[in-house]
Amino acid sequence: MNRSSLAFAFAALTTTAIAGENFLVYFGTNTNAKNGSKGIYVARFNSASGELTQPELAAEAGNPGFLAIHPSKKYLYAIGDVTTVDGKKGGGISSFGIDLKSGKLTLINQASAVGSGPCHVNVDKTGKMAALANYGSGSVASYAINDDGSVSEPASFIQHEGSSVDPKRQAGPHAHSVNFSPDNRFAFACDLGLDKVLIYQADPTTGKLTPNEPAFAKTPAGGGPRHLAFHPSGKYVFVNNEMAMTETVFAYDAEKGALTEIETVSTLPEADRGKTGFSTAETLAHPNGRVVYVSNRTHDTIAVFACDPATGKLTLLQNVPVEGEIPRNICLDPTGKWLIAAHQNSGTAALFKVDPDNGKLTFTGTKVQVPGSICVRFLGLD
Repeated sequence: MNRSSLAFAFAALTTTAIAGENFLVYFGTNTNAKNGSKGIYVARFNSASGELTQPELAAEAGNPGFLAIHPSKKYLYAIGDVTTVDGKKGGGISSFGIDLKSGKLTLINQASAVGSGPCHVNVDKTGKMAALANYGSGSVASYAINDDGSVSEPASFIQHEGSSVDPKRQAGPHAHSVNFSPDNRFAFACDLGLDKVLIYQADPTTGKLTPNEPAFAKTPAGGGPRHLAFHPSGKYVFVNNEMAMTETVFAYDAEKGALTEIETVSTLPEADRGKTGFSTAETLAHPNGRVVYVSNRTHDTIAVFACDPATGKLTLLQNVPVEGEIPRNICLDPTGKWLIAAHQNSGTAALFKVDPDNGKLTFTGTKVQVPGSICVRFLGLD
């Protein structure tokens, strides 16, 4: 991307959607005796002033690492430890009712993940189905969402099969995330163990996933795809490869649900490329379509890329220190003016200001305590 195209790309760094100023911010966590976390936490945020309050416990829960909020704003879904109706304990999905006034959560029901090690959850655009990824067993499960916000027993369960080139990390499948397409017709599951993005047809009327044709897209061998984000235009998909410290850009065929690789670029500054011990965690696309963010664990930075809306290609602009240890989920507020990064090991979350001219990040000086913090989700109150 040359200077003139960069200038064009940043000429209108604004969001098209109108958002209010007041938000609840929910934090999903790892819970253990060492970090002291008790479950899901909630804070308040004002996008006009940038004020973020100290989080408080919203609901006790076991390992509610990743969260998803229902489009009605009435319900929240979390992966983690569950006890199902038959008394069995294991990993699964929990549904909670949201009190918008206090931010507190009330458990509605739980269902089994079927597989082991659930690590990610999402809700479709209609709010009629949820899907989760099981890292441990390398599988995905989906659920119908009832009118009262409760989840059904698993409507579908799909076990991934195969391996890839790294014998330590990729001897078998490890599903790491599930994302619904903008038109809600497809669901995409990144599988670190297979170096593939599995593609499913989504049916909100039944809550079921079925394999698509094409059934998958390949990512670079040994990269370990983890999370993905759609470009707001719907033309591109961005996937962070956890093991290789790279970001793969795909062209997206919305009619077929197909992905075609455009390029793969490093998330590290040039001086650190080739070094070991780092891993990526999260990918975000700014709602203006001109910036992409990726969190780098152990390197403890956020990579900021300029995105050319005409091609989807990325240019690394910045690796900003994340102000904590082991950044996991990073999340933009709906106005696109702020970003919160959750730090798993330091038990904190940091607030960054988004530069309106180029998308670069500046630490605001605000850092709150969230033990074992992994995931950040905004819920608008206005």
